[in-house]
Amino acid sequence: MSTLSYAVADSATLLRRNLKHILRYPTTAIAVAGIPIIFLLLFVYVFGGALGTSIGGTGGGRADYVNYVVPGLVAMVAATGSLGTSTSVSVDMTEGIITRFRTMAIFRPAILIARVIASMIQTMVSMALVLGVALLMGFRPPAGFGGWLGAIGLLALVTFAFTWIAVAFGLAAKTLDAASNAPFPLILLPFVGSGIVPTASMAPGIREFAEYQPFTPIIETLRGLLMGTPIGSNGIIAVAWSVGITVVGYVWAKKAFARDRAQPQ
Repeated sequence: MSTLSYAVADSATLLRRNLKHILRYPTTAIAVAGIPIIFLLLFVYVFGGALGTSIGGTGGGRADYVNYVVPGLVAMVAATGSLGTSTSVSVDMTEGIITRFRTMAIFRPAILIARVIASMIQTMVSMALVLGVALLMGFRPPAGFGGWLGAIGLLALVTFAFTWIAVAFGLAAKTLDAASNAPFPLILLPFVGSGIVPTASMAPGIREFAEYQPFTPIIETLRGLLMGTPIGSNGIIAVAWSVGITVVGYVWAKKAFARDRAQPQ
């Protein structure tokens, strides 16, 4: 059996373990989709009339606003997913299961590979749930097959990036509380971006931060793919942010994992 075969087999085994763990303890998975869905209901049904009128559009009010806000809240799922991933990684590290894995003859990187893939599946399913609720609420994107394919590809890339950052958070955190709190600022970024209202409506200072933080180009690209609005350079910037975050998360996670291995057990 080749090294590649061992790597694939070990990764698949650990992936099944992680997926079964998600199904057995669905609280985290529910929260990943639940937080954006709660915000979706709140902003559309409570504030949607006023906010929809302020952003303009063809129908005005809530009908316009649901089409505007959904891309931002779908992108938010990548941030809420990182919260669950960081917590799960920290639980594995503190409960000793990783130490047990290290005593076994398994492909070491499979531990991180399986966690990333499992978390990506959980987050992407949660994104689909948020989109499903949005469609029931009147979300009507005019995107064709190409637009949907591009949107799914972008969401997968963004999810991959924030999953690696979350894994790094979980490995680097000394306690479970620290791991669960570290990704929380990521959830706030879509609010201080173009996820809820256009950045042009924000006060100076906040507007500049909103325009240059990663979620704004990601949201604008997703909105353009689904709703047919102009994307401009946002697509390139969104991909660049995602690749950069992936590299930082991967390098950080790899170093944190190696450092933990070097410590006496």
